[in-house]
Amino acid sequence: MQNIAEFRIIGRIGKIEVKEKVTYLSVASNYNRKDGDDWKTDAHWNSVTLFDKLAKRLTAGKGDLVHITGRVRQNRYEAGGTTRYDVDLIADGIAILAKKDGGPADDEKQD
Repeated sequence: MQNIAEFRIIGRIGKIEVKEKVTYLSVASNYNRKDGDDWKTDAHWNSVTLFDKLAKRLTAGKGDLVHITGRVRQNRYEAGGTTRYDVDLIADGIAILAKKDGGPADDEKQD
């Protein structure tokens, strides 16, 4: 059996940054928590990487509600004599659930 590390995020796109064949998305997802007798909602920002083929087909824009699935990649590197650890969220598929302007979402999953 193959070992896997995968993720699923449903959230709104906050920022799109394109660098050559790689696109970086900032996606906000909300989490509810109890604070005393009240419920509060906290936004958590996720940085997701899309590579060449998926990045070229991306039709989502800032504010769109998306469903992203993919794999988790851990990195270890040395910086300034200290070992640092980093986690990359690499998208394998993305679907638009709702457009920011209320327009129709894509019917096709982009993967």
